[in-house]
Amino acid sequence: MRIILIGQAAFAEKTLEKLFAQGEEIAAVYCPLDPPSGKCDPVKQKALALAIPVRQHKSLKAPEVRDEFVALNADLAVLAFVTQIVPPQVFSVPKLGSICFHPSILPKYRGASAINWALIKGESITGLTIFWVDQGIDTGPILLQKTVTVEPDDTTGSLYFNKILPTGVDAIGEAVELIKAGNPPRVVQDESKANYDPICKDEHAKIDWSNPAQEVYNLIRGCDPQPGAHTTYNGKMARIFDARLQTGNNSAPAGHVTAIGAEDITVALNGGTLTVKKARGDGAKVSGAEFAKQAGLNVGDRLG
Repeated sequence: MRIILIGQAAFAEKTLEKLFAQGEEIAAVYCPLDPPSGKCDPVKQKALALAIPVRQHKSLKAPEVRDEFVALNADLAVLAFVTQIVPPQVFSVPKLGSICFHPSILPKYRGASAINWALIKGESITGLTIFWVDQGIDTGPILLQKTVTVEPDDTTGSLYFNKILPTGVDAIGEAVELIKAGNPPRVVQDESKANYDPICKDEHAKIDWSNPAQEVYNLIRGCDPQPGAHTTYNGKMARIFDARLQTGNNSAPAGHVTAIGAEDITVALNGGTLTVKKARGDGAKVSGAEFAKQAGLNVGDRLG
């Protein structure tokens, strides 16, 4: 099958490897412009190594992009971790249309921060969807879905890189095989079960220490590594990463530091305690204990 691949980062790179290994003909790879640093995207590096043409545009809405797609005469376009908007005049060009990867079980958690919100809201099961692209945001008919288990200490980073990325790459390979076999699924999404969440930003990542322990922990996990759940100390923002929850009663008020160890700090929660292994203030991310030293944080001090 002759395929145009649109994407970036590790997911698109691994998808390219997968499709190439399956014997698909990759007509071209589309990825964002190189950053000012000059370091090109992994999928671009892989495509060039495989002698596959690479196209880069500031916007895929440019008229020349449609002209290129028409000239490439592809059977299918595969959107593999895409941040650029792919307009209808482009995604409709391939003979069989376009398919897209999304890291949730659609129609739940539409939007760019699906993994973050699944963790923040305490899901124990999530997964991914390969769907047919239409004019909506993650609204197209479903081709296939895969579920993954969310472990109690998973973060957005661990869930994506350890589970969703490898499972998603294999799912795209499977989806292409289904399309080649003929009459692939096109299951219309149930709009009554749909939800759309905004991009997870600082405005969503502020820790309220009065919330139940599990809610605080879910927020921290869901914002790790980006944007980083945050609190304050002495008027300065502090971001918390790589934390662990221990449930149970404690005598200290929520948000108060109860211990400073060799590498971490412990903070009281409403129904448990939080061990903070990494934190970041004004500078680089450091161990919890080093952050306490830098910030002048002592046992008994209150965060937030």
